[in-house]
Amino acid sequence: MHQISVVIPVHNEAGNIAALVTEVFGVIPEEMLGEVIVVDDASTDGSAEEVRLLLPEKPNLRLIRHETNAGQSAAVRTGVQAARFSLIATMDGDGQNPPGDIPKLVDAWRAEGPQLVGGHRTKRRDTWSKRTASRWANLLRRAMLRDDCPDTGCGLKVFERERHLALPFFHGQHRYLPALFKAQGYTAVFLPVRDRNRVHGKSKYTNWKRGIQGIPDLMGVAWLIRRARPVKAHEEPSR
Repeated sequence: MHQISVVIPVHNEAGNIAALVTEVFGVIPEEMLGEVIVVDDASTDGSAEEVRLLLPEKPNLRLIRHETNAGQSAAVRTGVQAARFSLIATMDGDGQNPPGDIPKLVDAWRAEGPQLVGGHRTKRRDTWSKRTASRWANLLRRAMLRDDCPDTGCGLKVFERERHLALPFFHGQHRYLPALFKAQGYTAVFLPVRDRNRVHGKSKYTNWKRGIQGIPDLMGVAWLIRRARPVKAHEEPSR
């Protein structure tokens, strides 16, 4: 069985992150869970301290801290770079992604052979305005990028470490992983996953902020995809 590194990017999730980490260890089979890496993106609350208190009792829990806030994509990349296992599972740190869905994504990766397996939140718990904005954003993104991804904002994803690190990196990259994987000739599938209400704190993203950041990112990713030239090659055996 492939063991996985679970990467959780966190920014100001005190009250959520300790319970989430504890849940991860409780619902993912021991033979599957290689390690949990929490990447604290320069939180200003007690997020890091919550995780630090769990370190003595969970030897395969790791805490990495950014000295300055760099954003979710950078936090994911930091965790992937530090991972000790070749298969990565990512999830958001707010507790809205149930970690119990991760084994299903891992099983699909093993059985079907796609290079990326993503979650699709079929019953989102966000506000009506966020669900509506997300629906229109997904339609626009799918029309421009042709990535066939129904829910690029879902944090639950499973992929191989080296394939992820070979992708072009930019702020906001985590929202475009399906499109970037496909541009390199890799396959992707998307499975329904659950979504839960946030218990503590509030979302770091607003519709306005997502729109302002998303438009130039979308145009840039569309350009990258048009310029991508995936090539398959093999080495001839020596005589």
